[in-house]
Parts: sequence; C-alpha cells; structure tokens
Amino acid sequence: MKTKRNLVGVVVVGVVAAIVWMLVARTVRAHCDTLDGPVVITAKMALDKGDVTPVLKWVQKKDEGEIKKAFENTLTVRKLSPQARDLADMYFFETLVRIHRASEGAGYTGLKPAGSVEPPIAAADKALESGSVNDLVKEISGIVSAGIRERFNHTVEAKKHAEESVEAGREYVKAYVEFVHYVEGLHLAALGPAHHTEAGQPQTTEHQH
Repeated sequence: MKTKRNLVGVVVVGVVAAIVWMLVARTVRAHCDTLDGPVVITAKMALDKGDVTPVLKWVQKKDEGEIKKAFENTLTVRKLSPQARDLADMYFFETLVRIHRASEGAGYTGLKPAGSVEPPIAAADKALESGSVNDLVKEISGIVSAGIRERFNHTVEAKKHAEESVEAGREYVKAYVEFVHYVEGLHLAALGPAHHTEAGQPQTTEHQH
C-alpha cells in the first residue's frame, strides 16, 4: 500500500511539473493584452529610452517595419503635450499588442486593465521574476492533488450506493464522468504543446460516455 501511494505521489508530481512548465511557457500568451503584461511593460521602457529595439522581439520580422513606423510616430506626437503623450502611448501599445497576437494566431479585442491577470498566471510571473519555480510547483501540486482526491472520494462513495436505486446509479455516473474528465484534462495539459493546433489553440478530445 505504501509503495502504491508513493507511486501515485510520483505520478501527481510529474503531471504537476508538466502543467507548471506549460503554465510558465504560456504566461506571455495568456496576458499579453493587459496593461501590466510583459508586452506593454517592454513598450513603456522602449518609449522612455527612445529605442524601439526591445519591443521587436514581440513581433515577427515581417512586421518590424510597421512597428518601427508606429514607434517613430508615437515619439513625435508624445512631445506635444501630456495629453498627447498618453494618447500616443496607448496607440502604440494597441498596435504592438494587436500585431503580436496576430503573429500567434490569436484575436485582439483591446487592451485589458492592469490587475486582470488570473491568479495562476500571476504566480507564473512571480516564478519567472524570482528565478525559481519551486513555490509555483508546490502551489499547483496542492491544487491538483486536492482536486483529484475530492473527485475520487466522491466517486467511490457514490459507487457504494449505485445499485440501491436508479437515481443513486445516476449520481454515481455523474460523479464518475466528472472524475474521469478531470483526470483526462490534467493528462492532456501535461502532454503539452504537441496537442496544440496551428492556430495556437489547445485541442480537445473529450472522453465520451
């Protein structure tokens, strides 16, 4: 029994490590359209320095010309007044983020306000800033482990009463499907980029019952 528990623990940690790796890898994509995201932060630094170079890494080579032109226009307009500066900066942020997202095959619906980043993504950012993923792995491990155990225990309990009535049987089936789909979702996430389409969207192969 102890060996089995250890094995389950190793599997959970392995899945969590894969999910964390994906989470960190997708951090930029997940909030590149926020005002406190890395793309806009880089743009602000570039404008303050008057050097477009730092932002070019966010776009493809074919889009460099458009970004450079927008950057120069922004530098010219922002000298006119504080109000013009704010408008010009926002114009450049919008242009940069729109082109960046287009290069990923993602749509653009406008810049989101600062602070709109989801907690897991914020945690991934924190890990990148600190240079250590240990706290992130620990946090996500706890969430994943708790999620699996909660659904597993509920399914086991429902199974005990599944033959007592049709309604009890349906309750078991409902718990079973939720448990299996949850585990399947974790597994697909752990498989990583191999399950992304060309447009950058994750594939879903929902288990049918």
